[in-house]
Amino acid sequence: MKKTTALVAMAAAMAAAPAMAQDQNTAPGGLYVGALAGYEGLDVESGDGSVTADADSAVYGISAGYDLSLGSAFVGVEGEISKSGGSTTFPSTFGGARDGLEADGQYYIGARAGFAVTPGIAAYGKVGYTALDTRAFTSAGTLGELDENADGLRFGGGLQIQLPGPLEGRIEYRRSQYKNIADSDFGDATTNQVVAGIGVRF
Repeated sequence: MKKTTALVAMAAAMAAAPAMAQDQNTAPGGLYVGALAGYEGLDVESGDGSVTADADSAVYGISAGYDLSLGSAFVGVEGEISKSGGSTTFPSTFGGARDGLEADGQYYIGARAGFAVTPGIAAYGKVGYTALDTRAFTSAGTLGELDENADGLRFGGGLQIQLPGPLEGRIEYRRSQYKNIADSDFGDATTNQVVAGIGVRF
């Protein structure tokens, strides 16, 4: 009788093991909100594409989204508002109407998808619409500042790590590209960001 009971217990444990492993390797799901901070590199072209300028700055912001868990994979939507302070200045030999561009806020809404790499760690990619607030200026001060909102495309990817309780962390790289900035006084602008974040999942 004891042997039979032991065999039944072993069989039950073996049957439960795959299900437990599957549960542990389940991708995240549900609503989340979080904060982020990191590095931003800003690159800007002149209107005729002959000159480029760049700047480095910090970036910080908040994000929110929803993920639908599909077992070991997930799909989701998210939005983000961030601020940075990169200010580029073209060489004094540049004869354009404006010789500097300052990046301010960025707004993003898009989709993401990923999969569980190990229990508690998921990898993901993302793509979506982004907008950049800019301020164009001249060092001579002969023209008024020009504020404009530019449309663009963001894509990137990262790792998401489950922390104790409802907390989760992430590290992410993303690249945003914008066309014809500041009423075509500038050409294209690009931001490259590496950020870390912490959030709460509900």
